[in-house]
Amino acid sequence: MLIGICSDSHDHVAHIKKAVEIFKEKKVSMVIHAGDYCSPFTIPLFNGLNLHGIFGNNDGDTFLLMKKYAEINASIHGDFYSFEADSLKFAVYHGTYPEITRSLEASGRYDVVISGHTHEPSLDTIGDTISINPGSINGFENDAMIAIFNTETRSVQFIELN
Repeated sequence: MLIGICSDSHDHVAHIKKAVEIFKEKKVSMVIHAGDYCSPFTIPLFNGLNLHGIFGNNDGDTFLLMKKYAEINASIHGDFYSFEADSLKFAVYHGTYPEITRSLEASGRYDVVISGHTHEPSLDTIGDTISINPGSINGFENDAMIAIFNTETRSVQFIELN
């Protein structure tokens, strides 16, 4: 199973469209957005994906975000989301407080921890836990990035959007 992973889109319409195009082209089964959409107007751009998201620290209008998610039949799960796919346990947390991210990684409860916030892509292994930060869809001072996780091989592919 392929899972698309993104975070920190911060209203960058062109990069969101490119990310959605890639996720559809790669035929990912689901997409995880680890927060910081910023404005709810960007949510309809994700239409057509099996989108699951959480809030980031820059997502002010959470009620309108929830409404926009519902309009595209997607699911937003609050500040934290855990799920299972292909017998792997996942945790999704924006990363606002690094101590919480590190605790999730070190807990041993999850096979994969997904976070964002730093705008820098990273892939680490802590014990038996794979920690993935896809970087930022927006890009800011770094390359705009997304990631795709393969549950069968437990491998991650980072893809530049620039």
